[in-house]
Amino acid sequence: MTISHTVGGFILTDEKDASRYTLMRDGKLVSVLDYRDDGHTIALTRAFTVPTFRGNGYAGKVVEGAVADIEERGDRKVDAVCWYVADWFAANPEHAPLLRSR
Repeated sequence: MTISHTVGGFILTDEKDASRYTLMRDGKLVSVLDYRDDGHTIALTRAFTVPTFRGNGYAGKVVEGAVADIEERGDRKVDAVCWYVADWFAANPEHAPLLRSR
């Protein structure tokens, strides 16, 4: 199943069958956020931006969109496995309650 949202000129898609969020701009894939979902926690495992699109903040946008989607659903905690995702949460402490406690 695939669920898409339009976010400020971008299309954020949760590709559940592939366990990843994708961020598209002008019909082109710009960034991906891989995850593992065990039914209680979503481990955000890897944020990646296509090399030709790096330096535009797209990884931050895909993480922001994924976090908003997970918060809206309200049924999962997040495990920030990827260093980039962990840094994003550190820079956005208002989303810290979403993090799985260890």
